Amino acid sequence: MPILDMEALIGPVERFFADYPAMQPVAAVTVLLLAAFVANWLVKKIVVRLIKKAVSASKLRDESLHIGAMVTHLSNAVPALIIQQGVEVIPEIPDKAVTIVQNVMAAFIIFTIARAVSDVLDLVNDTYEQRPDAASRPIKGYVQVGKILVYAGATIMMIAALIGQSPLLLLSGLGALAAVLMLVFRDTILSLVASVQLRSNDMLRVGDWIEMPQLNADGDVVDIALHTVKVQNFDKTITSIPTHRLISDSYRNWRSMREWGGRRIKRALYIDQTTIGFVSGDDWEEMRRFFLLRPYWERKEAELADWNAKVAEQGGCNVNKRRPTNIGTFRAYILAYLSAHPDVNPKGTKLVRQLDPGEKGLPLEIYCFTGTTAWPEYERIQSDIFDHLIAIAPEFGLRIFQHPSGHDLTLAMRDFAAREGAGGAETGETGTGAA
Repeated sequence: MPILDMEALIGPVERFFADYPAMQPVAAVTVLLLAAFVANWLVKKIVVRLIKKAVSASKLRDESLHIGAMVTHLSNAVPALIIQQGVEVIPEIPDKAVTIVQNVMAAFIIFTIARAVSDVLDLVNDTYEQRPDAASRPIKGYVQVGKILVYAGATIMMIAALIGQSPLLLLSGLGALAAVLMLVFRDTILSLVASVQLRSNDMLRVGDWIEMPQLNADGDVVDIALHTVKVQNFDKTITSIPTHRLISDSYRNWRSMREWGGRRIKRALYIDQTTIGFVSGDDWEEMRRFFLLRPYWERKEAELADWNAKVAEQGGCNVNKRRPTNIGTFRAYILAYLSAHPDVNPKGTKLVRQLDPGEKGLPLEIYCFTGTTAWPEYERIQSDIFDHLIAIAPEFGLRIFQHPSGHDLTLAMRDFAAREGAGGAETGETGTGAA
C-alpha cells in the first residue's frame, strides 16, 4: 500500500494560495470556525453527556439538573477560547479586528462563567431546601442577592473587556452614579433589608397562614423571595406581596395558633331580653334533670340559702331575697357543656360572658378553643356547639332574638284579623238578640 505523500497534498494547496492570495484569510476563518464547531460538538455530545450520566448515577442525582446546566454553560466557553486564540494566526487580518474579536470572545467567556456560577447558587439553594429546617429559615433571598452581585460584577468585567480597559477604571466612575443606582435598586435594597429582618427575627416561614387585608392576602405562604412573598389564598388565588411591605405594614401570622394546637371560638348568642326572668321553685327543681348542672345547682342552692337566711333574720320581704335566673342558669349550663365537650381544648380559656345589651338583645358571648386547627373540623365543632345551644335555649325559658320577618308580620296580621272577626260576630249576635 503506498504511503501518503503529504508534500504531494500540500504542494497544490500552496500553489493555489500563491495564485489567489485573497483566499488565504477566508480559508483560515473557515478552518477556525470549523474547529470551534467541532470542539463545541465534541464537548456537548461526549464530555457533557458523560458528566450528566455520571452525576445521575451518583448520590447527586437529585441535583443533576443544575449540575448539567452548569457544565453546559461552561462548555460554551470552549469554542470561544478557540476563536480567541486562533484569530491571531489568520493572515492579513487587521490588528484592530483581532482586538475586537478577542474582546468579544472574552466578554462571552465571562458571561458563560457568570451563568455557571448562577447555576451553582441554584444548586446550593435546592440542596438547602431539602433540610428539615429550610422552611423556617429560607435562603432564597440571599441566593438572589448573590446572583445580582455575580451578574453586576460580570457586567462590569464584560464592559471592561469590550473596551479593553481595567475593571478598576469603571469602578472608580461608579461614585458619580451612586445616586442613580440607589434609585434603580431602591426596591432591591429595601427588600434585602426586609428579608434580613424577617429571617433574623423568625417573623415569616414558608407554610405560615397570614392575613394582610390591605393587600387582599389571606392564606398560606408558598414562596419567600428577595422582592416578593407569594401567598396562596384560600380561594386558590395567588397574592404577591413586596417583601418590604411585611416590615412597614402590619399583618397577622397564625403560626403560633397552629403550633399551640387549638383555634379560638368567639361568637355570641343574642337573647331576647323580654324572656329573661327568675326561675320558679318548680322550674328550679326541674333543673335537676340536667346532670351537667348538678354541681352548679348544689353550689348555687347553698349560696342562696345562706343569703336568704340572713335576709329572713331581718324580716326581709321576698324582693330582698336572691333567686336564680334563667339566663344565669343558662350561662352555667353552657360553661359546663363546653368543659365536658370532647372537641373543646381543655388547656384553653373557657368563658361565657354578657356583653352590653343592644337593639338586638343581650349578647351572650361564648369563648373557648377547639382541640384542632384544621379548618373543616373547626367549623364542624363550632356549628355543633351552637346548634345545641340554640336548640336547648327554650328549655330555660329563653328565646333567641331575631328581627321580625315578613312571615312574622303575616302571622300577626292573620291573628289580628281573626280576633276582629270573632269580635264582630259576637257583636252582631248581641245586636240581633236585643232587637
